[in-house]
Amino acid sequence: MTPTRRRLLALALSSALLSACSTPSPSVVPQRPKLLVLMVIDGLPMRQVTGYRDQLAPDGFARFLDRGRWFANAHYGHGHTVTAAGHAVMLTGAYPQRTGIISNEWRDPATGDPVYNTGDNAYTYLDNPTAPLAGTSPRNLKVETLGDVLRTRSPQSKVIGISGKDRGAILPAGHLGQAYMYMTETGRFTSSSYYMQTLPAWVTAFNATKPADAFFQKAWAPVLPETAYARSVPDGQAWQVASGNGNRLPAIVGDKMEAPGPRFYSNLLASPFGDELTLSFARAAVTNEKLGQRGVQDLLSVSLSSHDYINHAYGPESRLSHDHMLHLDRHLQAFFQFLDQTVGAGNYVLALTADHGFTDTPEWAASQGRDAGRFNNAPALAAVNGALAARFGVDQLARGFSASGLLLNDKLAAERGLDFAAVQAVARDELLKLPGVSTVFTREQLLGSETSTPYLEGMRKSFDPTRAAQLQILLKPHWIFSYRPGGSTHGSPYAYDTQVPLLFWGPSYVGRGEVEARAEVADLAPTLAAIAGLPAPAQAQGHDLSLRP
Repeated sequence: MTPTRRRLLALALSSALLSACSTPSPSVVPQRPKLLVLMVIDGLPMRQVTGYRDQLAPDGFARFLDRGRWFANAHYGHGHTVTAAGHAVMLTGAYPQRTGIISNEWRDPATGDPVYNTGDNAYTYLDNPTAPLAGTSPRNLKVETLGDVLRTRSPQSKVIGISGKDRGAILPAGHLGQAYMYMTETGRFTSSSYYMQTLPAWVTAFNATKPADAFFQKAWAPVLPETAYARSVPDGQAWQVASGNGNRLPAIVGDKMEAPGPRFYSNLLASPFGDELTLSFARAAVTNEKLGQRGVQDLLSVSLSSHDYINHAYGPESRLSHDHMLHLDRHLQAFFQFLDQTVGAGNYVLALTADHGFTDTPEWAASQGRDAGRFNNAPALAAVNGALAARFGVDQLARGFSASGLLLNDKLAAERGLDFAAVQAVARDELLKLPGVSTVFTREQLLGSETSTPYLEGMRKSFDPTRAAQLQILLKPHWIFSYRPGGSTHGSPYAYDTQVPLLFWGPSYVGRGEVEARAEVADLAPTLAAIAGLPAPAQAQGHDLSLRP
């Protein structure tokens, strides 16, 4: 155990002893779930859940829609909607302005050096290579999670985060949990030395079976007949990325490869088999760690990454995304039924959400008459630096793009005796000339309190002044930041990127039915805390949605 974790656990033990003195007698404590389960579907907009409702299996997403409580109008409140930022919001209840997780990566404002959201050079992956900027710890997460609250009050409780991505495992697991992530170099799941010095025997045994290899050259075939996909864009479009697994179904994962290797293990994530493998590991964790079966409350977070990779390659409007949604639905059904059998249907509560929605591919959107396009950072940076050099006679006053903003070199400006406000104004004016740019918010606006300007408040919630660039860029609707000619992405404050599922199930703990009132994903942590009989995380900005039946 690392010194950092020893200190945190010592604090947890002390706090648990203090809280024990004020715990109500069992006769007045309401029934609490033995296991809290958070399911995260990376890159799933709510419109796909309701749009394909008639094709869902009986007990996957339908478990929530037919027999649970679900919010039809749930959104993220922050403006830069990306994977790490969303995963940090879920179980902290706090926006990036407090969590410090402003994006997947950003530049250090003082040096311009790259920072990865879960990067920490003090730790390494176990039994796997550790690349520079690899995600190995929650050091950059400034606040506590619901799992941290749970372990502070009950150190015997287990908090486990599992994902195909490091950030999808580490951020929900928090500071006191354990995280396991998939390694595309080896096809194995591992953890880092932040959490432990050696992998548990059950993880080693799981990896020894080489479960990823079982999908080598397996066909990703459609779930339903061709006529069922009439509402989606057909395969093989010019804007659908053809590398990886190709852009047509059926697709062979590992096609034309002689044996499993890093390229195959990476391509596996961009197929339904990536989710299947991750859920297999989650089953092993529930079974071997006896989650929800030991007389104490536990928390399990499972973030499934495949839908995000698929939407990035083909767009959420595609038949490939539509079909993956149906595969995912069937995999969820099997996992939920496993939990029913292992933990007991009355002993756990399920919550399901996504870290962000998704923008339609710009080329598809343009074909439907929308103003849509791609904003390329490299020529934009050159244009801004050109304008700054022409005005001030100094090169490279703009360091580069950082998260959703442009980072200016304030140190260089000071050394050359320049008025930084003037430098910022010229850079902002040049950005506003570029195709696709709607507006540019300044640091002063983001630190202010004015709320009438559209989208300013959402971008403010994404702005940590110690980590974010001085100028924050808002593109026009249907425009995306893009470094390649195909595929799509997310990251805006528009509804297609902010509106995600917020679904709950647990007959003993939540009611039933659709809720039309707006909710935010920041409400998830306080809501689960109330169900579990725990205080909300200290920095939470959301509120309890009061779901108890």
